[in-house]
Amino acid sequence: MKYAVIAPTAAGTTADPDWISAYAQHVEACGFESLVLVEHAVVMSRYSSVYPYDASGKMELADDLDIPDPLDLLAFLAGRTSTLGLATGVLVLPNHHPVVLAKRLATIDVLSGGRLRVCVGMGWMKEEIEACGAPFEARGRRADEQLQVLRKLWDDNAPNGADHHGEFFDFDGAMSYPKPAQPGGVPLHIGGHSRAAARRAGRYGNGLQPLGVMGEELADLAKLMRSEAESAGRDPDALELSLGHLVAKINEERAEKLAGQGADRIVLAASPLASLDEACAELSACAERLGL
Repeated sequence: MKYAVIAPTAAGTTADPDWISAYAQHVEACGFESLVLVEHAVVMSRYSSVYPYDASGKMELADDLDIPDPLDLLAFLAGRTSTLGLATGVLVLPNHHPVVLAKRLATIDVLSGGRLRVCVGMGWMKEEIEACGAPFEARGRRADEQLQVLRKLWDDNAPNGADHHGEFFDFDGAMSYPKPAQPGGVPLHIGGHSRAAARRAGRYGNGLQPLGVMGEELADLAKLMRSEAESAGRDPDALELSLGHLVAKINEERAEKLAGQGADRIVLAASPLASLDEACAELSACAERLGL
């Protein structure tokens, strides 16, 4: 089992270079697989969109909270760590142009020695996505095309470059270098709780990270991902399933239950502790419980 840790964004400390550097180094020293960062390019002080993972319909993060760009922060942390995996969870894909994103992700992967994993989502805050210039209602179709563009630009397409003619993006002879260090490109996981997310993971992704899903619904999504992969001529056994839990509550028994549901990775949400000592102590206790 692989164990990832989501940095405690709600603590308001992830933009502090000393704090987040020490935290990432402790995640690495404890034996966790990777550190995961969230994204919001902007948070609107007023929004009518419904946050789907809380009964209130509002997300728990404050409007004026420091939420550093996850890719810039991962590049920074790549230089402060040596073996730690660097991940997003989730990168709001509609906020990004895939041609520019392909270069940014490949650069981080090369400079980190192939340590990047990207989990993307479609986003729920309409106001944020539209502020970034993307049509909210078309974000699913656009995302499918974005994932195709990323793959094309990462493929070895010399000497003529990559061509793409789609609904949202169009280019001929595009040469994007450097290529990612990892064979096949940066792993792209799909985050979400919908059947569309599972289909997208099977067709274009390296795995699925269902959010707020369990039981039969989870089993159905995993089955759908695998069937879509087979239909697309891809190996379903090569796809990963990442499930969530809490750093403070996970133990070997609970990890075994998640493994029984098909989990290859458990993504652990850390408590929003502003004290570095307390945050690191929570990680150490978790690592000890899991035998890392």
